[in-house]
Amino acid sequence: MTSAPPDPNAERRHWMAVLARASGEEIAALMPKLPAHERLRAPETGLVMVRGRAGGDGNAFNLGEMTVTRCAVRLGETVGHAYVAGRDKRQAELAAVLDAALQDPARRDALMASVIAPLETRQNAAREADARRAAATKVEFLAMQTTR
Repeated sequence: MTSAPPDPNAERRHWMAVLARASGEEIAALMPKLPAHERLRAPETGLVMVRGRAGGDGNAFNLGEMTVTRCAVRLGETVGHAYVAGRDKRQAELAAVLDAALQDPARRDALMASVIAPLETRQNAAREADARRAAATKVEFLAMQTTR
C-alpha cells in the first residue's frame, strides 16, 4: 500500500483557517504595519449558498445564503486571496495580505510566530473554555437508570 503524497497546501490551509476565524482588530493588533501591496480585487461583500447533507451523507440540499467578504492583493510577485465570513472588509484585506506574505519563505517563520501562533493560541483557549462551559451542563442519564 502506498501512502498519499504530502499535501503542498496543508500549511496554507492552516493559516487561512486561523485568519478566517480571527477578527480584523485581532489581526491588526498583531500586524500594525502592512507591507506595501496592490489591490487586485478590493474587499467586496456578497453571498454564497451554504449546502448541507441530511445525516451527513445523504442528498445535498441548499441550507441558505451566507454573507462573505473577499479580497485579492499582490505583494511583490505573490498573490494573496481571502474569503471571510461576514462583512469585515478590513479582515479580508489583512488576511489576503498575510496570505501573500506567508507564501514568501523569507517572511513565513517570523509571521507564523508573531501573528498566526498567537491567534491560534487565543482561538484554542476560547474553544476549550466553550467546551468546559458546555461540559458543565452535561446531564448523565445513565445515573437515572441505575436508581430504578
